[in-house]
Amino acid sequence: MNRLEASRRLTKHLTDEIVVANLGNAGWDLAKACDRPQNYYGRGSMGMISSIGLGLALAQRPRKVIILDGDGSLLMNLGSLTTIASKAPNNLIHVVWDNEQYELTGGQTTHTGRGVNLAQVARGCGIGKVAEPSDEDAFERVILEALRDRELWFILAKVSPEYTRAKLPVDSVLLKHIFMRGIGTLKW
Repeated sequence: MNRLEASRRLTKHLTDEIVVANLGNAGWDLAKACDRPQNYYGRGSMGMISSIGLGLALAQRPRKVIILDGDGSLLMNLGSLTTIASKAPNNLIHVVWDNEQYELTGGQTTHTGRGVNLAQVARGCGIGKVAEPSDEDAFERVILEALRDRELWFILAKVSPEYTRAKLPVDSVLLKHIFMRGIGTLKW
């Protein structure tokens, strides 16, 4: 599956949902597919986007929050899945782009490239709605179902390793202020 194309399939269905994207390719693909003020682009937060997304889902109920994570980042903070499962916010969709490698640091193989299945881990943590779409069409169908549903979702999308670059402001504080204004928590 192509991550950028899957990101485009996701973003064409967005209304006021909050999307939090991991650093690197997940964020660049999101920006290229649909840059909007309700997108949060994680910078310098490898491993933390799942926790950031959980916090937003708990604080922004009933608004949907979509996490766009990477396999390497989730593996760095695997305990976040247990916390997400125990809190079980019904407005959270956790998408993991799994390319089986740490793409930005040279393509080193992650544990998912050695047999770890993050969908099985999510099920084991107690997340009831887990999907593993096989291509962009299946991904889009799952996203549409998750957007309509009022349950916690975990979606593992196996993607090909592809490097995308999109232009984002370099200033992290500026990105934060644009996002806070976009979700209505900052007025200026």
